[in-house]
Amino acid sequence: MAFDLGGGKKGLKPSMNVTPLVDVVLVLLIIFMVVTPLLTKQMWMTVPAKNDKQEEQPPPPPDALPPVVLTVDKGGVLRINREEVSRDQVVARLQRMLNARPDKIVFFDAGDDVPYGAAMEVLDIARGGNITVGVLPDKLAD
Repeated sequence: MAFDLGGGKKGLKPSMNVTPLVDVVLVLLIIFMVVTPLLTKQMWMTVPAKNDKQEEQPPPPPDALPPVVLTVDKGGVLRINREEVSRDQVVARLQRMLNARPDKIVFFDAGDDVPYGAAMEVLDIARGGNITVGVLPDKLAD
């Protein structure tokens, strides 16, 4: 019984039996003690020895071409690889340059002070010529 209802002179006096509580806690403790070692996972890896010499990167192949970069500045001047190009010649010039390349991609860079609309207009001009355009992140754009 959970309560001992002993009849005393002062009436009923309830007292709690904690034996079932202790039994449940001990069973849970045993379960956790058995399961805990099974939860640890070990990963074995072989780490190469530290080499003081830095491995040199192989040089780029001699026939590697520099990337094609289309830039626009605050004044609206368009440049392909730092050479000024008029807006009506951009698509034809990019297509000629990409025909000789295996990668067929143009990178786009707009200055920080170029309005958003002007930058999107130049992107639309390039995309209108069916050219794949990639946008340069801030850290790579120079």
